[in-house]
Amino acid sequence: MRAPWRPVLVVILPIALLTIVAMVWLWPSGARTAADDTQYVDGTVSTVVHAACTSEEAAQAAGRTDCGGIVLRLTSGPDAGEDVTTDVPSGPGAPDVHEGDDVVLLYLPDTPVGEPYQIADHQRGTQLWVLGAAFVLAVLAFGRWRGLSALAGLAVTFAVLLFFVVPAILHGEPPLLVAIVGSAAIMLAVLYLTHGVGTSTSVAVIGTLTSLALTGALSWLAVRALHLTGVADEQANYVGITHDVNLQGLLLAGILIGSLGVLDDVTVTQAATVDELARANPAYRFGQLYRSATRVGRAHIASVVNTIILAYAGASLPLLILITDSGQGIGRVLTNQLVAQELVRSAVGTLGLISAVPITTALAALTASRELR
Repeated sequence: MRAPWRPVLVVILPIALLTIVAMVWLWPSGARTAADDTQYVDGTVSTVVHAACTSEEAAQAAGRTDCGGIVLRLTSGPDAGEDVTTDVPSGPGAPDVHEGDDVVLLYLPDTPVGEPYQIADHQRGTQLWVLGAAFVLAVLAFGRWRGLSALAGLAVTFAVLLFFVVPAILHGEPPLLVAIVGSAAIMLAVLYLTHGVGTSTSVAVIGTLTSLALTGALSWLAVRALHLTGVADEQANYVGITHDVNLQGLLLAGILIGSLGVLDDVTVTQAATVDELARANPAYRFGQLYRSATRVGRAHIASVVNTIILAYAGASLPLLILITDSGQGIGRVLTNQLVAQELVRSAVGTLGLISAVPITTALAALTASRELR
């Protein structure tokens, strides 16, 4: 791989230095008291007894359809090793438990009535570890050393999100600024880890940063123009109440981080395409490289745009069902804040992708034509 072209390094190095300084400045310091002091313990289901409710009125008032009971052996918490009883979970989304299941229980020691232990969910640690191991083995088997570097990049992404982005937002830092700095850190680390240090990678980094900045500006304009508050569901409302987070900024941060993953895919593809074209035909100059690689970019964008829309639609399918079934007109449904947020995510993300193709392709063609002289 060719060493980075000097003018490219002149741009990359200040960006990397500025990102490091910004992370140090925004890095959350000091302990933060958790807003939720709910206690959870683990247990194993010993016996399940189903029974019909004797009083329909009482069952409706309690929201229960099954008045049976469950015996569990606690495996953690203050009563570990003891047997406890609790009600059979009931209602929408209630876990369906059977004998031998490992479950997570909500511990309510100060509850005035009922059992202090309530089944909240199944334990999934073992299954997720198995799935994770299969994922890692598949990536390594197919990608080999490149797959290993991709996994290292994935680890960096999780580390930045879990140890910098989320804690910094919880400590009151501006969500959009934190997202910009976190995205830059992720992009710089992941692209160089995955694709190596070279002109092609450096061009992709600059193209991604430029497109990301444009995406952030468009997101800010769209959110302001559509008067989106970021308070569109119960989760966002709960976060705003319990953590005093700027929800509009949180919405912008989510759009930016969500766009990053697709942006770097497009920019790396365009930079690599130009690099391969220049290697295959050294006689190509800027115009020929740009036109040829742009044709590849158009095909890539055409498929990625549909991917983005389907990804957002799939994630919001329960929401779309509820709003569509409300009996409102299609205009009212589309302008509902919940739907409007997803439309903004899709539209702004697509605009950022479209801008990434000419920006990255032009920069890659320029560097390649200069290096071939």
